[in-house]
Amino acid sequence: MFDLTSKSSTTDGPATAKEWVRVLAKYRTPNLGRSLFELAATLIPFVAIWALALAAMPVSYWLTFAIALLNGPFLIRLFIIQHDCGHRSFVENRTFGDWIGRFMGVLTVTPYEMWRHAHAVHHSASGNLDRRGLGDIHTMTVREYNEAGLMARLYYRIYRNPIMTFLIAPGILFLFVNRLPFGFMGERKFWISAMGNNLGILALLGPIYAFGGWAPILLIFVPSTVLASSIGVWLFYVQHQFEHAHWEEDGDWDMHEAALHGSSHYVLPPLLQWLSGNIGIHHVHHLNSRIPFYRLPEVLRDHGDLAVGAQLTIRESLASAKLHLWDEEGKRLLSYKEARALSLT
Repeated sequence: MFDLTSKSSTTDGPATAKEWVRVLAKYRTPNLGRSLFELAATLIPFVAIWALALAAMPVSYWLTFAIALLNGPFLIRLFIIQHDCGHRSFVENRTFGDWIGRFMGVLTVTPYEMWRHAHAVHHSASGNLDRRGLGDIHTMTVREYNEAGLMARLYYRIYRNPIMTFLIAPGILFLFVNRLPFGFMGERKFWISAMGNNLGILALLGPIYAFGGWAPILLIFVPSTVLASSIGVWLFYVQHQFEHAHWEEDGDWDMHEAALHGSSHYVLPPLLQWLSGNIGIHHVHHLNSRIPFYRLPEVLRDHGDLAVGAQLTIRESLASAKLHLWDEEGKRLLSYKEARALSLT
C-alpha cells in the first residue's frame, strides 16, 4: 500500500489535503443525461434479473436462488446512486435527487433521510478518535482494549469477528434494524423516513407475495439483499480499516487530512469497479463528496498523485480483516496478536 507523502512521477499535486479540495471542486457538477443513463444502466438489469429469477421458479428453486444472487452487485450499485443523492451529487435539483434516493432506499431497504444523516456524521468525523460512533465500524484503541473488562473485550471480539461483521450482522442490519430509527428514536423526521421506507417495501413486495406467496421473497428478495449487504459492509470496512489508516484525537484531527489519508483507494478490476460505483476511489470521495461517482475515475486520470496514493489491492484488503485495534503511538491498525506483543514490550 502506498502513501500520499510520496509523489507520483506524473504530476506535482497540491502539498496539503485542503488544497486538494479546492483542486477537485471543478469535478462537482453532475451531468443530468449521464446520471439518468447510469440509473437506467443499473435499474434495467436489476429488474431483468428479478424477472429471470421469477421465470426460473417453475424450473428449479436452486436455479432461482442462483440467479437472484446475481442481483447482489446491482443492488450495491443502486445503493451508490442513493448514496450520491444523499450527497447532492447525483443530480443538481435537490428535490428530484431526494426522490430518486427515496426510491433507491426502498430497493436497498435503507431509509433515505435516516441513512443520509448518519452518513453525513460519518463524513464529518471520520478518523476522529473522540467522535467515534454513528455511521462507523467501532474501533477500539490498544489502550482502551487493555483497560476494558472481560465482557467488554468478549463483546468487541464477537463484534469484530469476520463471520459476524461480514456474514451475520449485515443482513440483520439491513433487513431488521433499518426498520426502526435506532439512534434517532426521538426525532419525528427519522420516524417518517423509516416508516415511509417500510411502506415502500410493503408496496413493492405485497403484489409479489399476492401472486407468488413467500417463495419469490425468500428465494429472490432475501438472498440478493443479504448478499448486497455483506458486500456493502465489506466495502465500507476496507475503505477505512487498513493498517496505515488515519486516526487522531480531536485536537490534532483535521477533516481534510483524515479524508485523504484515512480513506483507501481500493483497486478493483474494471467490472467490479463499475458494479461498486467507483466507491473504491474513496479517498477522492472523502476529499470532495459532491463529486458524482461516475466522475471519480476522471479525477484519477487527471491527477496522478491521487491515482497511486493510498492504494489497497484485493489481496491486501483480505489481510485487513484481521486488524482490529488502533495503536495510537505507532499510528497503525494492529491484530490482537500484534497488540498483545506490543503490550508486553
